[in-house]
Amino acid sequence: MDFSLTDDQRLIRENVRRFMETEVRPVIRRYDREEKFAGAEIRRLGELGCCGMLIPEEWGGAGLDTISYVLMLEEVARVDASMAVALSVANSVVAWPLWRHGNDEQRRKYLPRLAHGEMLGAFCLTEPQAGSDAAAIETRAVRSGKNYRLNGTKSWVTNGGESGVYLVFAKTAPAAGAPGVTKNVITAFIVEPGFSGFRVSRYEDKMGLRSSRSAEILFADCQVPQENRLGQEGQGLKIALEALDSGRVGIAAQAVGLAQGALEAAARYARERRAFGKTIGEFQAIQFMLADMQTEIEAARFLVWQAAWLRDTTRDAGPETGLTRLGAYASRAKLFAAEMANRVASKAVQIHGSMGYSRESDVERMYRDARALSIYEGTSEIQRMIIARDLLGAGVRGADANAPVATETRGRGAH
Repeated sequence: MDFSLTDDQRLIRENVRRFMETEVRPVIRRYDREEKFAGAEIRRLGELGCCGMLIPEEWGGAGLDTISYVLMLEEVARVDASMAVALSVANSVVAWPLWRHGNDEQRRKYLPRLAHGEMLGAFCLTEPQAGSDAAAIETRAVRSGKNYRLNGTKSWVTNGGESGVYLVFAKTAPAAGAPGVTKNVITAFIVEPGFSGFRVSRYEDKMGLRSSRSAEILFADCQVPQENRLGQEGQGLKIALEALDSGRVGIAAQAVGLAQGALEAAARYARERRAFGKTIGEFQAIQFMLADMQTEIEAARFLVWQAAWLRDTTRDAGPETGLTRLGAYASRAKLFAAEMANRVASKAVQIHGSMGYSRESDVERMYRDARALSIYEGTSEIQRMIIARDLLGAGVRGADANAPVATETRGRGAH
């Protein structure tokens, strides 16, 4: 694996960093306080190609590699983790499964608009009673003439209320509750907010990621045309698991970017703040914290880039050849990066002292935002179960089949 960046990858990183510094940093503190969704800024990032990076050019996307994608997310999250989670969901768990499992008509209808940032996507798997146990969802879809009728509630839907397309998972067989058959009866649907019976019931009042929308969606006899089924009946859990494998790489990149932003803020403050006649950066205690922060960030970054590289080795073969799940590679990257970001953000607050506890500092917001990283797209505990099962062998029973959820902070999956 050669992780030296190409000229194109460096250009992507530089362009996104410039946009985030000039267009987003000046307003992010106000957006966080007002819980204002950065819709206009995300649309402009879409014009730069950031909303369909993994989609082939023939369907309106940028057709880029996953390393380029995680570089983009790192730079966005370095300034604003809320925007990064919106982009991660739109790219990884909505546009990509639509390309992989959709038919040509579905691709033509949705992918170009998603890729250009003309509309966002949302991923609806988590329910009030079904988080990490994805097979326990209760939303039902019943055939009714040329439509399906959807009934149920989805919670923690990232980009909820802001999206033009929702990827919704529901059970489609009467025997869905019978032992041993649950994973074969979940089906995926492409739902538009204008469909009859679709309603955003409320928005979550969250600790962090305040400018990212996390909604509860109600489906009351929601009428979904049969042509909006994604894949075949019973393929829904497989589609969700594949999407979440990819999504975890995006969330891990978000964690690296957030931690990088916290480190830079802490180092800057350490060079400027004076105590006892010298800068606090001259004290060994501060130096050791900064050294540990940087080392952990670099370790997490290479775990993320490894998972991204492995994703490309399978993706490039095309959807018709099947995809080997990233599984433990994505889980290791997500687990370590998420836990690392929480440690780094905590140290950044400590280095700032009382200023780090103030809403006037960026690290206070980063500290709150970091907490969601070890929850959504599968909790840290779920990631450990997947990693351990892979280590001990397939014969060890675990929760891998049920592992994916909390995909919004969604609780994302906040994504």
